Amino acid sequence: MVSFVATPIGNLKDITLRALETLKAADVIFCEDTRHTVKLLNAYEIKKPLYACHKFNETQAAEKIVEAAKRGENVAVVSDAGTPVVSDPGNVVCKILRENGIAYTIIPGACAFVAALVLSALPADRFAFIGFLPDKKSEKKAVLERYKDSDLTLAFHSAPQDVDKDIAAMYEVFGERNAAAVREITKLHEETQTFTLSQGLAGEKRGEYVLVVEGAKQQESPLNALSETEHIRHYMAAGLDKKEALKRAAKDRGVSKSVLYPFAIDL
Repeated sequence: MVSFVATPIGNLKDITLRALETLKAADVIFCEDTRHTVKLLNAYEIKKPLYACHKFNETQAAEKIVEAAKRGENVAVVSDAGTPVVSDPGNVVCKILRENGIAYTIIPGACAFVAALVLSALPADRFAFIGFLPDKKSEKKAVLERYKDSDLTLAFHSAPQDVDKDIAAMYEVFGERNAAAVREITKLHEETQTFTLSQGLAGEKRGEYVLVVEGAKQQESPLNALSETEHIRHYMAAGLDKKEALKRAAKDRGVSKSVLYPFAIDL
């Protein structure tokens, strides 16, 4: 069996009992950085063969994982922190395992952007995780443009040297919005700073960040200033039948058609 195992994003005590059981039962562990993973394993007195699986060798590592799985070995796949595949290596491995008919599972656990969403206090009922933005300014802006009109709360990963550039690009594309920068999640110096995009983030940038940005405000239709009857009549004058005009007006006002129906009876 191949298991993708989520590891702590800071505090080593955040590892799950199931994750420890899986790592202890593994015949081999593939990890993003062997030097990083060995610290976690040593903390729990786990000694296993370690092999690298990072963005520069992921295809070759996936082929070795397939071979090990076919031999009946238990394989664990981890990244340096958090859940493999999510802004970390592992997606190529999943694809190649699926192509070879190899079953795999996930041992869930810590995920930085979910923790940051909670700490930000921004709306969390509907959100989108975008991950790291491209380095090149034009490509960065192109990605942001896709989400310019979305009312979803947006979450981004950002390295300390990129934070100021990322926020500046967000302000250029999104305009003014509330945001939060969360760093050192679950660690001793965990910090959440709230700010507006025009202000930017003050202070020295240290550690990996999750930037959480509120979604676009939905623009209210100017037709909502009309009375309910005049609103429906406006669409009928444009050539729509009463049923469609009623539907359009209800959508503008964010209400159900039944709320506006009494205003359309005599039209």
